Amino acid sequence: MKSSDFPISVYVHWPYCLSKCPYCDFASGVCDCVDETTLRFGYKRDIRHLLPAGRSIASIFFGGGTPSLMSVDLMSDILSDIFQNNIPEESCEITVEANPDAIDLDKMRSFRALGVNRLSLGVQSLEEDGLRFLGRRHSLQTALERLDQGLAVFGNVNMDLIYARPNQTVQAWQSELEYALSLKLPHYSLYQLTIEENTPFGKKGIRPVDEDLGAALYALTDDMMDAAGVGAYEVSNYARDGFECRHNLTYWTGGDYVGIGPAAHGRIGQMAMWNPSSVGAWLEQGTETEMLTLEERQTEKLLMGLRLRRNYWYPSVGLNQNGVKQALNQGLIEQSSDGIRPTKSGILILNQLILMLLPDDEN
Repeated sequence: MKSSDFPISVYVHWPYCLSKCPYCDFASGVCDCVDETTLRFGYKRDIRHLLPAGRSIASIFFGGGTPSLMSVDLMSDILSDIFQNNIPEESCEITVEANPDAIDLDKMRSFRALGVNRLSLGVQSLEEDGLRFLGRRHSLQTALERLDQGLAVFGNVNMDLIYARPNQTVQAWQSELEYALSLKLPHYSLYQLTIEENTPFGKKGIRPVDEDLGAALYALTDDMMDAAGVGAYEVSNYARDGFECRHNLTYWTGGDYVGIGPAAHGRIGQMAMWNPSSVGAWLEQGTETEMLTLEERQTEKLLMGLRLRRNYWYPSVGLNQNGVKQALNQGLIEQSSDGIRPTKSGILILNQLILMLLPDDEN
């Protein structure tokens, strides 16, 4: 089969938030007066220039920023442009990210009427103190209300939580995770807090928890999620069977995708595409492209593919076979006729594992 016979995914970046969280290093900003007419022009141009006509659409992901701030009319226009020359697969997944204070029941219903069938809600903490530390605008009550509404409207709902916060104990995270599991969501994205230098947290000198505590928190998370039937299928993502995020699986399995909007990236075969981060530069300059070598693309696929777990295997052909043997002997990977995947021990040192498996000049 030709690559053009396979479905493609679309990422749409919305660059604005109601406020900037102190840990956030994403390409987003605060704007009191969003010019959707100008954004509409840019999105339409990107879709026309970047999305190959005739490819079926596997998934669309509205990310950001806080894309739930987008008007229903603009989202409708974007979806119409995408589907003008491309047909959605029957199982096409359309996700919108939202913060609890940036969406309500009416807007959920409006998005659902457009075909959105998955909601990813940035809750980040189920403790009021945690919400305040993370600079979140919403209360716990608002978050719980939005989760209930999201389940009623979409059925398929993800909740983001951030753990390994300074001074968070194993016992405290266990209680918070028990609370999260009691909500019986189909998907959870659970991230350890990372501190980037250019964020307010980084500038204040806030530091992440030490490695030993981080490893203990991760092991607890993995065990509890497994026991609850919401096991990991990727390093930080947990889902009930059938609710894995199809869009993110496109990234992790090395599939084709295009990025629409400022700061968005794409990959089609060996072609890498990226847009400038600022809205002004994106509108003025458009998309830049580069043809990657086979080795560069293989390295990218390894970096992403080894994050996968559960029923996903990475082909071992072309890897450093001495590294594969070493990783097997150290219990860092397991192997089958379908390929390799990291064990829980391997996940904890994933960066070192990847370096071990990268092909050398003799492979």
